[in-house]
Amino acid sequence: MDELPIGRRVAYWRNRRKMSQQVFADRLGKSKSWVDKVERGVRRLDKFSVVYEIADVLQLDVQILLGRDPERRPDSVNCVDQIEVEEIRAALERYDQISAFFYAPPEPPPLPEMRKAVTHAWLSYQHAKYGMLARTLPRLLREAQAADTAYSDSGQGQESAHLLGQVYQIASSALRKLGEHELSWLAADRSIAVSQRAGDQLLAGTATARVACALLSLGRARPALEINVNIANRLAPGTSGNDNSPERLSVYGQLLLQGAMAAARIGDSATVRDLLAGADEAARCMDGDANYYWTCFGPTNVKLHRAAAAVELGEGRVAVEVHQSLDPEGFNALLPERRAHHYLDQARAQALIGDIDMASEMLLEGDRLAPSEIRCRPLAREVLSDVLRRTRGTPSAPVAELAEHMSVGV
Repeated sequence: MDELPIGRRVAYWRNRRKMSQQVFADRLGKSKSWVDKVERGVRRLDKFSVVYEIADVLQLDVQILLGRDPERRPDSVNCVDQIEVEEIRAALERYDQISAFFYAPPEPPPLPEMRKAVTHAWLSYQHAKYGMLARTLPRLLREAQAADTAYSDSGQGQESAHLLGQVYQIASSALRKLGEHELSWLAADRSIAVSQRAGDQLLAGTATARVACALLSLGRARPALEINVNIANRLAPGTSGNDNSPERLSVYGQLLLQGAMAAARIGDSATVRDLLAGADEAARCMDGDANYYWTCFGPTNVKLHRAAAAVELGEGRVAVEVHQSLDPEGFNALLPERRAHHYLDQARAQALIGDIDMASEMLLEGDRLAPSEIRCRPLAREVLSDVLRRTRGTPSAPVAELAEHMSVGV
């Protein structure tokens, strides 16, 4: 889109923001005719002050309007720009398989290279390197789609579908963290369809958990609960000939944990207890926490979800008590995203019980561990805003600095 005239870029982003020319003109204090002439290139935008005003109305980095890469502050390098989200959206909107019905598919990347790239993307996500991940996801999506299309009729078809299913799950998880819930749902839904072609029930199980997470983020807690429990029952170890492998235990446990979070969102504490008990039983069959199918499932992660569910139920003190009972060695062995996410949950728990100083400390602890998990998430901004509003007097220097980095008013 960089090669487009600025007027066309204005029209593109106005439409993306679902604004009519009249609404856009009203917000700018201009006439509809003026907007129409700008977008058609009849009227030039030769004043930077006007360009900045347009960018402000469109909630857009002015560099994007000018066809340049957005400027990134050093402290925000790990976050995601709007243009990167749009590039991921464009990659998700591709339909290579139907195109291949009419034309020869593009030359696909070798599958060994794809495996390495997918593993690197998972690790980037689990280390909360969201900015780095966002900049690689569009290309990874395109290459995984091309590989799936090219290899679909060969002996490598299931493996290429498996890799594409994983890439969709990575995209779904990262987009949900960043507040792009509709796109997160789209990517997760794509993963379910691809996973069936991959012939892997456990991959389909993790895809189901991603769909449920996206539904929960969209405020659809009951469907999220139902889909988690339904697929967990189908994958339960020891039933219908299912094995008791750590891989199956991990995926089964992940579904139960996500089901517990959905039940907590609707205030169903009895179902929360049942699902957490089932996940705990599965975790006890594991040899500690593991990362099969990138689930990070095990006894420690069950406790983290127990604390998170308590926060959703408004039981802040219970969440704090769970945190205090954690085995430090097991907790420190978890990957950064999981631990920083837990600190964010603990900040919410401490705020619930009125300990604003400790809530601040939990946010700072999460920021020290994985800055992107705190600085890039809309939820963290909400928590920090609440903490600042309830802080008596001037916030501490570290909290004020964090607020400045996150552009949250002190």
